[in-house]
Parts: sequence; structure tokens; C-alpha cells
Amino acid sequence: MMSKPCASEWLLSQNKYTTDLSGDPQLSGATTSGVTISVSSGKGGVGKTSVAVKLAKMMVANGRRVLLIDCDYNLSNTLLKLNLPVSNNFFSLISAEKEFDDCLYKEGNFHLLSGCNGNLELFDNGLEYDYLVIDIINQHRDKYDFVILDCPAGISRATLNLNAYSDYRFIVVTPDKSSVTDSYSLMKILSIRHNIKQNHLLLNKVSSVGQFKRIVKTMSETVGNYLNCQLSLLGGIQLATEAVDKFDQVLFQEGKSGLHKNFLNVLKRFDEEHSNRMSRHFPLRGKRMFDMDGMEYEVPQIS
Repeated sequence: MMSKPCASEWLLSQNKYTTDLSGDPQLSGATTSGVTISVSSGKGGVGKTSVAVKLAKMMVANGRRVLLIDCDYNLSNTLLKLNLPVSNNFFSLISAEKEFDDCLYKEGNFHLLSGCNGNLELFDNGLEYDYLVIDIINQHRDKYDFVILDCPAGISRATLNLNAYSDYRFIVVTPDKSSVTDSYSLMKILSIRHNIKQNHLLLNKVSSVGQFKRIVKTMSETVGNYLNCQLSLLGGIQLATEAVDKFDQVLFQEGKSGLHKNFLNVLKRFDEEHSNRMSRHFPLRGKRMFDMDGMEYEVPQIS
């Protein structure tokens, strides 16, 4: 078993974009394939899985090869989001009953490795799930342009390790006080334990432009002043008005819906940053959420 310092150093060594003590990200042997993105939240129920699945599908529509891994290994929801039956393929993979390709749900260049749902053998074995996932990624990441990790909410060891391992961290926050507080706690522990100094903020379930600006201002000032971390703004997703049982149908509709336009803006923002980072070998240093005067581009359209 690795010691905590060694484990932390190893996780960062797997991250293409290391961060020095000043908080400046550095490119570290990055390639154009297998870029890892963790989608996380401090609190459950903020729409994290919806964000992960929607962004993965949109990346595929843009010509990317994407692997989505449901890291909530025994309470998986990704298949349900896609209106598909649950499966035990993850257990079949780690128990060597099936090969990796046989455990995936495939839809063109969209590949999904879902978790299980209440599998007692997984529950009783106490597996180090985070290291299993990292091992799977390291074996197969070269087949994909992006690997997206739908991480469990909260600050468990597994969630922290998966976030530290990832090249990018998308923190999904809603305008709820507990969501803001818990997401700050997640970034705080990542900073202290793993020296992670850069994260990306996605504000979900936004009801007004004013609300969006208030939450962004609060989080940017708090993270900047108390953690000395960089928080890059991806944008905001408007609060959906559809009935809960109809939401997933609306989520995956393309076209002119306000929800889809919000996600298009988020993906455009990320693509610009990632392309700039890869082509120039250092991160885009444009306006971020600390510059409130330059943030109109980021404000979601509220229908």
C-alpha cells in the first residue's frame, strides 16, 4: 500500500496538467488523446450525471471519441439517464468474466462503462474502486479523445483521488447554500491534500442572471481569497421547467431549446480553452470569473 504522500504524488504524475505551488498549471507531457475530465460536486442532486452524459454526447456529435465512466460504482444512474436497463457489466469486468469492450454500452463513438446497482459482492468486498478505474483508464485511454468520469458526490477518498488524477475538474454547483458550501469543501481538500490549484465551475439550475452573477462572485472571491486557487468559469445552465419524469427527454433534445444552447456555450468555452492549452503548451490566460466586468459572455440565457 502506498503512503499518502506517495499516492498523492503518483496521482499528480498521471495528470497531464500539473500545478506548481503558485497555482500556475503547467503542461506535462500532454497528448491529444485520452484527456480525462472529472465531473464532480460537493452535494448530491445538483444534476452532475445529467451534465456528464449531455457533454459526452455533445462531444461525440462534434466528432470526438468519448468514454464515459460511471464512478458511482454501486449506485449507477447513467444507464437510467439514457433510458436503458441497468447491468452488472462493471462487476463482470473486474472479476474477469468479460473483456473491456464487452462491458461497454456503445452508440457510435459514445462508449459508456456503467456501474452496478446494489451488487452485494461489490458491497461486501470493500474494493479500492478509484484505483480500479484509474487502471482501466490507463489501459484504454489511447482509444479515446476524452474520458469523462461521473464521480460520486462528496469528499470520499475515491472521489478525491479521481479528481486529483483527472486533467480537468468540472465542479457542478447549484444556487443552493449547501451546494456552494460543500463544493468549496471539495476544492479545499483537493488543494490541501493533492495541491490541486485549478478547477472549472459549472453553475446548474440557474433561475436568473442576477442569481448567476451573485453565486459566481461569491465562489470566485472565496476560492481566490482563502484557497489561492484558480476557478475557471464554464458557464451556467438554466433551471428546467419540465416535469421531473420528462426532463431526460428534453435534456437530450437538440435544436433551439434554451437548455441545449446553454450546453453548447459551455462546450464552446471548454473547447476554446483546451485547444489553446494544447496548441500553445500553456493554459489560456484570458478573462476569468475574477473579472466581473468581462463576464457577459458567460451569462446563460434565461428563457
